[in-house]
Amino acid sequence: MQQQLEEIRLIEASAELLYSQAEVEASLDRMADEITARLAGSHPVVLCVMVGGLVTCGKLLTRLHFPLQVDYIHVSRYQDRTHGGDIAWLGRQPENLAGRNILIVDDILDQGYTMQAIVDFCYQEKAAQVLTSVLLDKPAARKAEISPDFAGFSVADRYVFGCGMDYKSFLRNAPGIYAVMP
Repeated sequence: MQQQLEEIRLIEASAELLYSQAEVEASLDRMADEITARLAGSHPVVLCVMVGGLVTCGKLLTRLHFPLQVDYIHVSRYQDRTHGGDIAWLGRQPENLAGRNILIVDDILDQGYTMQAIVDFCYQEKAAQVLTSVLLDKPAARKAEISPDFAGFSVADRYVFGCGMDYKSFLRNAPGIYAVMP
């Protein structure tokens, strides 16, 4: 564990700041305005993708001033690794999505496989509409045919952490968004 913590400290100390905490907050304000304009009258279910989406979802929720319900889904392709594998459905699956407008909130949309699987699941559960929201969109990494409906920033295909995004399950609590140096 000590060796792993030393690696984490090195990664954090050498990382490049891409977006400061203030820039993240301003972007979340803009996203909330866009989401409100689109969903305010529809009493949606906000579906937080755990664990990465926790920070983005929590910060967005306090900015959405209209009736909504919150649930979560726990799906992962990374499971403490720095590269994705098969999709693993962890924990229970949300219920009562039929006929509802769903807003999926996650930290990042990169390859797109996880988000596409969640969107497909919501439609299999008979959701009326499914929209996606991410703090970071990484279009250069995309493999699935999906784009976010709402995104805070677009980033190059680099390994990033902070604001919910992790490096080997650490550094999710960094207040800004950082890129790991090569």
